[in-house]
Amino acid sequence: MSDLEHLDVLVVGAGLSGVGAGYRLSTMSPTRSWAILEARDSIGGTWDLFRYPGVRSDSDMMTLGFPFEPWTDPDAIADGPKILDYLRATADKYGITERIRFGHKVVAADWSSDDARWTVTVEREGVREQLTCSFLYLCSGYYDYERPHDPQLPGIAEFEGQVVHPQFWPEDLDVAGKKVVVIGSGATAVTLVPALADRGADVTMLQRTPTWIASLPRQDRARDVLQKVLPGGVAGTAARYKNVLGQMGSYQLSRRRPAVMRSLLAKGAARSLGSTDLVADHFTPTYDPWDQRLCIVPDGDLFAAVRSGRAHVVTDTIETFGPHGIRLHSGRELDADVVVTATGLRIKLAGGIALSVDGEARPTGDLTVYRGLMFADVPNLAVCVGYVNASWTLRADLASRYVCRLLNHMEQHAWRVATPRAPGGMEGRPLLPLSSGYVQRAAAELPQQGDGAPWLMRQNYLLDRRDMLRGDVTEAMSFAR
Repeated sequence: MSDLEHLDVLVVGAGLSGVGAGYRLSTMSPTRSWAILEARDSIGGTWDLFRYPGVRSDSDMMTLGFPFEPWTDPDAIADGPKILDYLRATADKYGITERIRFGHKVVAADWSSDDARWTVTVEREGVREQLTCSFLYLCSGYYDYERPHDPQLPGIAEFEGQVVHPQFWPEDLDVAGKKVVVIGSGATAVTLVPALADRGADVTMLQRTPTWIASLPRQDRARDVLQKVLPGGVAGTAARYKNVLGQMGSYQLSRRRPAVMRSLLAKGAARSLGSTDLVADHFTPTYDPWDQRLCIVPDGDLFAAVRSGRAHVVTDTIETFGPHGIRLHSGRELDADVVVTATGLRIKLAGGIALSVDGEARPTGDLTVYRGLMFADVPNLAVCVGYVNASWTLRADLASRYVCRLLNHMEQHAWRVATPRAPGGMEGRPLLPLSSGYVQRAAAELPQQGDGAPWLMRQNYLLDRRDMLRGDVTEAMSFAR
């Protein structure tokens, strides 16, 4: 084992979470050796992978951006290429890019109690190699980059047109003048439909059930005013907290007064569409807002495309495909030259890495989360998971700062091992508070949370900020040398 390269901290993933982790390690725990392993050949994670038309954030960039590098572009709801440029520039500015090892796919990690370190197995150019680390920090997101959800659409093999999944969008696909059916109603579908209409397609969004959709301004005028009257850093912080409080208020209203939020969303959609009938038929889900993730459309672009007749919405279920389109259970037929299967993602927590402790496998579905980022009885391991009801980076940054606080505490007291220990008799609960299909499909693979702090993964930034930045890192934690 002594022949293997050893690092104090190994970060997996070079997207938003990994770049943020690199910055916090550099500034909060600068004496430690560390590197970032990235399976792909470029930085950016989600924002480098997804290249479909119109790809953009569904969170404002003042909160999706890093607190240490405030977003300054005029667009608060930004498109994918702008976000990717921002990520790359940030990584370059803070010396993080040079710490990234591209083409390194982590496939397994085994903890040795005798050696107090992880042995990490990596695939590189088809060859497996190993290195070791004292602390493993997984920042690889929560969905499968290689395989999206396949709903097994009936008869799709009979379709003679082109079938495209947004996760693997062909660069040379020209939709101008073509009939395009987008199957789905989530964040990807509501982004694609207006973008494809802008490219000259006759586009129809085919949804099995409606989704709650809210329109937000693409540009944040309040942020612009703050930037004019306050110094740069102060303006960025003020805009960030303004949006944090707005997100929290919207979520809490949805949870506590769902009927009020339903009414607000329906009225907003009706104003944008100019039709209460369209809202009743296609934009009024049976579930309450935030039972599933709320979709955002900047400047109401989806509603504008439908209102103008450049795009259409059909709420129905598929009976079967034919050579030239789709037959629905209502008997209606949709002609199509191109079908886009925006049918959702597959959750793949911890990057699908095979985790084991002293040779014993630890499937994620058997684990219990500690502070939403570590696991009971798994030493020196953290997983970066963001919010489902707010910007990912808000929680991801808190997680990285907590990891650095824990590492510094261990160094100060000469501890080599930190292991969360759950109390006996604790009641387990589902990790994510959503009924969305992608969450339910992954129920068996998701860890559980507990019934009280620090075993709860709260979807509340202000409470998490207090606990992650000032909470006792020794609470429910076992240390060893």
